[in-house]
Amino acid sequence: MAEPVVSKSGFRREAGVIGLLYASLGGIVGSGWLLGPRNAAIAAGPLSVFAWVFGGLAILLLALVYAELATMFPRSGAVVHFPQLSHGIFLSRIWSWILFLGYVVIAPVEVVAVMSYVNSIPHVHRYLPALMQAHRQSITLVGFLVCLGLLIFFTLINACGIKWAMRINNSLGWWKLTIPALAAGVLLFQAHHTSNLHVSAAHFGSQFKGIFTSLATAGVIFSYLGFRQAVELAGESTNPKRNLPIAVIGSVLLGLVLYVFLQLAFLMAINPAELKQYGWAHLAQIPNFGAKTGPFAALAEALGLGWLAWLLYADAVISPSGTGFVYTTTSARVISAMGETGLIHNSMKKLNKAGVPWAASVLSLLVGIVFLLPLPSWSKLVGYISGVMALSYGIGPVVLLALRKSLPESQRPRPFRLWWAPVLAPLSFIISNLIIYWGGLTNNSVLFGIIGGLLVLFLAYRLLFDRPSFESLPWRHTWWVLPYFGGLWLLDYLGSPSMVGGRGWFRFPWDVPVVAVFSIVILVVALRSAIPVEELQKYVETQEIE
Repeated sequence: MAEPVVSKSGFRREAGVIGLLYASLGGIVGSGWLLGPRNAAIAAGPLSVFAWVFGGLAILLLALVYAELATMFPRSGAVVHFPQLSHGIFLSRIWSWILFLGYVVIAPVEVVAVMSYVNSIPHVHRYLPALMQAHRQSITLVGFLVCLGLLIFFTLINACGIKWAMRINNSLGWWKLTIPALAAGVLLFQAHHTSNLHVSAAHFGSQFKGIFTSLATAGVIFSYLGFRQAVELAGESTNPKRNLPIAVIGSVLLGLVLYVFLQLAFLMAINPAELKQYGWAHLAQIPNFGAKTGPFAALAEALGLGWLAWLLYADAVISPSGTGFVYTTTSARVISAMGETGLIHNSMKKLNKAGVPWAASVLSLLVGIVFLLPLPSWSKLVGYISGVMALSYGIGPVVLLALRKSLPESQRPRPFRLWWAPVLAPLSFIISNLIIYWGGLTNNSVLFGIIGGLLVLFLAYRLLFDRPSFESLPWRHTWWVLPYFGGLWLLDYLGSPSMVGGRGWFRFPWDVPVVAVFSIVILVVALRSAIPVEELQKYVETQEIE
């Protein structure tokens, strides 16, 4: 048996194109498909289909950006390295906090979603103790212990190596594609109420706005966020130059088709009489349906499809668990990359005999356990996660454009090259910022409050205990993040009351060009603040970036 190829950083290159595709697709098809369509329908009614189309195309633009970057620098935890390539160690440190905040919380969110679904199965309490508290959408002690067991199980399986992790994820991938597609097909066949797709003139305005707010708050963008899993595993790909673009772009396209199909099925399966009585905005008030955790299973039961309902309850355990498993894998790679670059203790980069960053896996597990305790409902969490992940993705276009200038193709080949990058990269940066903006003032106050607090603590520590390193911080390459983060929060504060909870200085749709102009200004300033070519080349050499 041939020995596995090992990357310069010690990871085993055993992940093929199918494994990477299902890693990204496994991150995309999780709890989002089970809850997102209902939340999107409440926000945008029949126009919610366009939310999935717009969200998918927006994420596809970002996926194209990361396809170029990942094939240039195919390393595990690559996204930690990207900011340092363009703006140095200080920006890399800030972005590593953002990545950490985004990645480590998703596995706990997914296992809590499993508890919610299991708790909602009819008559389940005859056989199992309550997993969720009745009035507080939070886990009970028994639910906590089950969630803890799942997180430990994910970590132990990952410790066996990337080859085993990919095999398990590939098996889950077929299930996670087949069951949602089957559910959508059966619902469309059994109940295709096309009248539900009618949009009245009286509701068009609010539902049109709902397309955009649902991107961040209904779970649309949250559902697509997993595409970057293949990028995090780039250092373990058998052929990253070929496999990464296929996995990253292919997963987004498959997810887009699946989610549009699911949203149409959901919209047309609702009883028209109940819809007329309650309306889209009050969908959650429909008896025996709206208040249930599993809306697709509830629809199946209402149509007399008991077999499909039970299949969906099974999937409600398998799909979120699969997504939690994938994020457990990639979170460890992100933490390991932070150890490689000196952002945290270098013990985090240590690998076991199977080529797995075991110390990083343990840290990810411990932080995940902490996040289990105060988690609010799934619907409230997706707004925060969408914002923090959109912020983490937004650095990609900045890095791509900076490297086009400082590291041209003559010096660093680009196996995948983004077409029309001077147009598409700024557009993807604008889209990232719009997603953050649409997350709303409440979510972004929490997000930027946490980041600001971490920055203050870091600077205070350096000032008090390591004055020389404080004075040598490369502010000239990093200062632009202060007006960037502060400006995004201020835009929410001044923005549309009905969309983002702001003061109403500018309202939809005029807030869109305001955010766009702000984004272009920040992008120009960021590119002018990039590190010099000499510093970039030194970093590439010292880090042995392949």
